[in-house]
Amino acid sequence: MKIIKKAQSGSFESSDIIVLIEPVPKNSGRNIEMDTTVMLEYGDSIKQLILNKLDEYSINDIHLIVKDKGALEPTINARLETAILRACDLQKGTLI
Repeated sequence: MKIIKKAQSGSFESSDIIVLIEPVPKNSGRNIEMDTTVMLEYGDSIKQLILNKLDEYSINDIHLIVKDKGALEPTINARLETAILRACDLQKGTLI
């Protein structure tokens, strides 16, 4: 899939995560900025969830900002998927 526009999903509420996506030039790679309240305990697991979701959608060129407030795995996956679909213009939603 190709990221064609900026998109976001989620919120800054407790037990949630906000995901911001924007396109980058081809062959720029993945630039992932992650901030989480549980970085020491679950940072590596969250990063792996993100990478797996990007792999699932074959997304290689992206700028992704993730701000986590203790979201559970299903919430993280849902927010990532929603942001990706919005950024690919396959789902309507909040735009930056």
